[in-house]
Amino acid sequence: MDFRLTEDQKALRAGVRELLARRFDLRRAVDAGPVLDRALWRELGEAGFFALRVPEERGGVGLGAPEAVLVFEEAGRVLLPGPLIATHLAAEVVPGAAEGEAVVTSVDGGLVEWLDEAEVVMGDVEGAVPVRSVDPLTPLHRVPSRAPGAGGELASLLSAAEQLGSAAAVTGTAVGHARTRSQFGQVIGAFQAVKHLCAGMLVRVEVARAAVYGAAVTLDPVEVAGAKLLADEAAVQCARDCLQVHGGMGFTWEADVHLHLKRAWVRAERWPTEAVAEETVAAAL
Repeated sequence: MDFRLTEDQKALRAGVRELLARRFDLRRAVDAGPVLDRALWRELGEAGFFALRVPEERGGVGLGAPEAVLVFEEAGRVLLPGPLIATHLAAEVVPGAAEGEAVVTSVDGGLVEWLDEAEVVMGDVEGAVPVRSVDPLTPLHRVPSRAPGAGGELASLLSAAEQLGSAAAVTGTAVGHARTRSQFGQVIGAFQAVKHLCAGMLVRVEVARAAVYGAAVTLDPVEVAGAKLLADEAAVQCARDCLQVHGGMGFTWEADVHLHLKRAWVRAERWPTEAVAEETVAAAL
């Protein structure tokens, strides 16, 4: 079996990356606060972001889970905000979701993201109360119910893809900083401790990528759970290591790495939590 990306898949990834680079500015989004850019949301709909897996005969793009993983990996790379997964999953059933005209969110393990911005909520949100979110671009509510909403393996897979993109982004940031930042008359990338940090980050990213891409082909529940665990670990630990490479400046508000770490923490508690994914893998052993 050939797991290399096809030319069409490479073009899809490049197109999404170009769109997000042109239309989304992370710092501007942070300054604006937790308010969705509805114009960008509609542009994502026009580009087929939400209708990617909808059959062509129903007006969609007609692609599959592997292509969706590539798209969500790019979203994770830039920390694109919003209930992307829930809206993507609802594209076939909620009018306007595929086109980006409707924002859809979902209950997962008692948490709901972007509740105040959503036109449609999948799941029971009676008694929802706002909770403080560590991520400034992911407003959260908690509901009494612990029953997760719709999504299952595909939601977990797409969350893992976002984590993978974030892990890859901070790894690139760390390497770039190590190549340019000088201390004691030489770039810090020449120091063994920094080399080891960067090498460890790359290993985590590539192991997680293999697991996520493989699970996208099989959609096996155990493989998806394992991919989510590996991607969560890669996103959180790579962000932590990137902070270490940056030293004190990595903890400042001006550095993007802390935003990646905070988003990784939030994602690790959703679609599903680490404990649920671990139980899924353990039950199959």
